[in-house]
Amino acid sequence: MSPKLADEIAACRLCALDFARTATAHDPRPVVWFRPGARILIAGQAPGARVHEVGRPFADASGDRLRDWLGLTSEEFYDRSRLAVVPMAFCFPGYDANGSDLPPPPRCAATWRARVMETLPRLGAIFLVGGYAQRWHLGAAAARDGVTDTVRRWRDHAPRVFPLPHPSWRNTGWLKRNPWFEAELLPVARARLREVLDGNRD
Repeated sequence: MSPKLADEIAACRLCALDFARTATAHDPRPVVWFRPGARILIAGQAPGARVHEVGRPFADASGDRLRDWLGLTSEEFYDRSRLAVVPMAFCFPGYDANGSDLPPPPRCAATWRARVMETLPRLGAIFLVGGYAQRWHLGAAAARDGVTDTVRRWRDHAPRVFPLPHPSWRNTGWLKRNPWFEAELLPVARARLREVLDGNRD
């Protein structure tokens, strides 16, 4: 990636006052994980508390499930020359008073996302994790009825784009209610990812 852009994002403190007002009262720590040559994009929501601590995306149980879904080893997932992780917000947004994750601050995407996407011209497959990423990337094509319907219509966007639910443990019930996700979508998504990583298709 452009060192200048990376440095700008890493130094970003636009949300510092907002984060200070959250229940966690934490400082910004942008997690920047992309390079121009990447062929795969994981577009998520925002880093969680664990990722905020260690500075690596999906370094938690959700990441383990996501890598299992996509058939990726940790080495492949964290190879920035091949795979980019660009969430809708680069920083952990914090928790509310009830201990729930706050949504990604929209100013992050408004400030950085278009510029980051311009540095990723060679993407062969994009995985949209959750509703925030799906609405940004798919626009009007994201189902009005939410993530389930958007993911259910995955064939409308394949083979380049695959909408996914969030791999959080909280979605275990969703997976049981929607067995088609693992039976139908994931085999196609894994095959496409492997084609792109192995350089067999653009």
